[in-house]
Amino acid sequence: MGWIPWTILGVIVLILILWAVSAYNKLVALSVRVDNGWAQIDVQLKKRFDLIPNLVETVKGYAAHEKSTLSEVTRWRSAAMGSKTPEEAMENNAQLTRAIVNLFATAEQYPDLKANQNFLDLQGQLQDIESKIAVSRQFYNDTAMKFNEYVMRFPSNIMASLFHFSLKKYFEVEEMDKAVPQVKF
Repeated sequence: MGWIPWTILGVIVLILILWAVSAYNKLVALSVRVDNGWAQIDVQLKKRFDLIPNLVETVKGYAAHEKSTLSEVTRWRSAAMGSKTPEEAMENNAQLTRAIVNLFATAEQYPDLKANQNFLDLQGQLQDIESKIAVSRQFYNDTAMKFNEYVMRFPSNIMASLFHFSLKKYFEVEEMDKAVPQVKF
């Protein structure tokens, strides 16, 4: 056997090694982008968490007997803040969103509250944060989709399974959250 077969074998092995390194690096880069997308959502969620106590206190002053609605918001805020994984945070934030929608529905019953400038400012800030969360969610889902596609595609799925890269969960809007709440002033 001459040097030509060994050269061909060496080139093939080199190509496979280069492909493996490239595939692994792309998986790492995509995974980091997904993590960054989640970090952007997390920043907006923290702003939301900081705003909610002020909103609850404002409503509490006008609707003191609406304790169950106010305690739901507080309970889900605490749960969302204590989330350990993105999946847990997604579920807890969906529950928090429902509680906030109920809080605004409760506020409908109090004309003085609806006219309160502090309440209106807090509501506007919350709407702004919700818009930023929606944009961040879109970025996260786009990067998760690219990552998931690469993890599932052949032959990169081989590298993904070898190094235990798993699919990323999308931050989906639940059916109840898709309905636009009717808030009238």
